Amino acid sequence: MKVVAINGSQRKDGNTAILIDLVFGELRNEGIECELIQLGGTSILGCTGCMGCAKSKNRQCVNNKDIINECIEKMVEADGILLGSPTYIANLSSGMKAFMERTGLVTKVNGDLLRRKVGAAVVSARRCGAINVFNSLNEYFLVNEMIIPGSNYWNLGVGNKIGEVETDEEGIKTMKILGQNMAWLLKKLKD
Repeated sequence: MKVVAINGSQRKDGNTAILIDLVFGELRNEGIECELIQLGGTSILGCTGCMGCAKSKNRQCVNNKDIINECIEKMVEADGILLGSPTYIANLSSGMKAFMERTGLVTKVNGDLLRRKVGAAVVSARRCGAINVFNSLNEYFLVNEMIIPGSNYWNLGVGNKIGEVETDEEGIKTMKILGQNMAWLLKKLKD
């Protein structure tokens, strides 16, 4: 089994990546392979609504100048998907929003490629606004007919400077329980 995570933060090794790695630790403890894709340092444009993906039905966005098609391929191959985003002005990062627009349309018009995969959100925040991000990520999973595991709290960690989420004891516990629940769900679905 494999889980691929998309880190929507421009800070590749920032708080969002740290939280994803906590989830990965629990998944790896259960023998699940994990791969991290970083959107930081890349430039991703939003969907233009050209509907080229619906016409070609080749599982790709017609804009092939970035990593979106590679991400789609990796998500289709994976059993589970983690989407991580920092909280910017009480919302998703622009890179994650563009990622969701384009991958969401391609996967929907090509036969619901993400149906019944396990999907979980990971959110970092300086202080507030994380629930909007959490909800947006979960709406992506739901519209793609994915199955969402829960944790003991909303999947978020609090910290501003890089590494500060490591002092958020509740956030750390939440990520670990999320990883345990995701691993359990993945294994149940394989049975």
